[in-house]
Amino acid sequence: MTDRTRTGAPVPSTDPRTGAVRAHPAREAGPADVDRAVTAAARTLDALADRPRRAALLHAAADALDAARPEILATADAETALGEARLTGELARTTHQLRSFARTVADGGYLEVRIDRADPATGRPDLRRTKTPLGVAAVFAAGNFPLAFSVPGGDTASALAAGCPVVVKAHPGHPETGELCARLLRGAAERVGLPADVLGTVHGFAAGTHLVQHPLTAAVGFTGSLRGGRALHDLAAARPRPIPFHGELGSLNPVVVTERAAATRAAEIGTGLAASYTLGQGQYCTKPGLVLVPAARPALDALERAATTAAAQAPAAPLLDPRIRENYLAGAAHRAALPGVEVLLAPGPAPTADAPLAVRPGLLAVAAEDLHDDLLDECFGPLTVLVRYHDDTDLPAVLARLPGTLTAARHHAPDEPPARTLPLLARLAPLAGRLVLNAWPTATAVTPAMQHGGPYPAATTPTTSVGTSAIHRWLRPVTYQDAPPDLLPAELRD
Repeated sequence: MTDRTRTGAPVPSTDPRTGAVRAHPAREAGPADVDRAVTAAARTLDALADRPRRAALLHAAADALDAARPEILATADAETALGEARLTGELARTTHQLRSFARTVADGGYLEVRIDRADPATGRPDLRRTKTPLGVAAVFAAGNFPLAFSVPGGDTASALAAGCPVVVKAHPGHPETGELCARLLRGAAERVGLPADVLGTVHGFAAGTHLVQHPLTAAVGFTGSLRGGRALHDLAAARPRPIPFHGELGSLNPVVVTERAAATRAAEIGTGLAASYTLGQGQYCTKPGLVLVPAARPALDALERAATTAAAQAPAAPLLDPRIRENYLAGAAHRAALPGVEVLLAPGPAPTADAPLAVRPGLLAVAAEDLHDDLLDECFGPLTVLVRYHDDTDLPAVLARLPGTLTAARHHAPDEPPARTLPLLARLAPLAGRLVLNAWPTATAVTPAMQHGGPYPAATTPTTSVGTSAIHRWLRPVTYQDAPPDLLPAELRD
């Protein structure tokens, strides 16, 4: 069931290019609507236990999205202004991760089967361990990824792969894209012989609260703001039976540039930084938001000049919606006005004929000793802060102030000895889920080794939302003791 059949208020959709508001056919869901969606999803648990059919569903879903590519790209671009090139890549990633999870399901290794046979000599019983799905997964779509982190995205794919039906709280920034993808996935389920209700959607702010509190909801996946995510996290923890809340709430993604790296390739690092923090108008969760650079000149001048020049040449474009734009402009202006902050590139509006709400990136700089707490909060959009440190003794004090983050990066010269690198990595490892060396953190790969999560507030649980290891979010271990073969799951039988 989707919200097109419901009777709440229409979901408003805002044109990110012009700010015009239009009513979308989807309706805001009330408590009864959420109950119907979750209850219908829960009834499909037995059907999803068929592992080969689950794998077929994920393949069919990817095929359906590929077949509808022109309609998906046009719809998503109209709602997000992310552009055809960016959305084409995102759709490819979305179908790739669906097929990756299909292969994971077919392989069965994710069950982590362990069999310890009975030992009469010690009296140890026969113990056989596998993993079982938690139940209905509530997934909150992300505003900045209308495909890869939304209705057909990683949380949905990993939950379905685990055998958990999904109810998605669609994002108000792209409701039409969400409904289009939901129809395609529901149709794919029916084509492989599964109930369409393995996937449902609900819309509206209040629907998210009802979804987290529903007694049949077994776990939650969330990508979004710290404020909203923390409120939902606390709701999940306050239930009579608390449930896992896998939240990604924000990330600063610090970068450390060594003196030797700045001295040998300042222009390259500055240009690479600009490309990374302006990518997608700075709306990637892995955008580098704080960059520690050595204050020694002339390397500092060369690095800052390259970064400023490259960022100034980035195409002007709107952010995802007018609210995000307002927050970006206000947040950037506040940071730029702090004592001791130098504005290398002034952030602000950059209207064009076809995008009157476009913005330009900003680049700020501050001495390590003048680093304000407000500069340690993520500013969503194309802004980053250079922190000029005098020598390596400045670094521990700055790093000790940083919150948990998705990534932390270090740029160094090839001839720098490990003895200089290892101590810094030891300080960065407790902060981040992914350590990046001589590269930029913006891109993520959908592989078993990828870790997309980190200490709070980057994430609320030590799991990943990217890569096939995300399937473990939706599973729990169970051991069978002294069970006869005909009562065991297939994977535990001899």
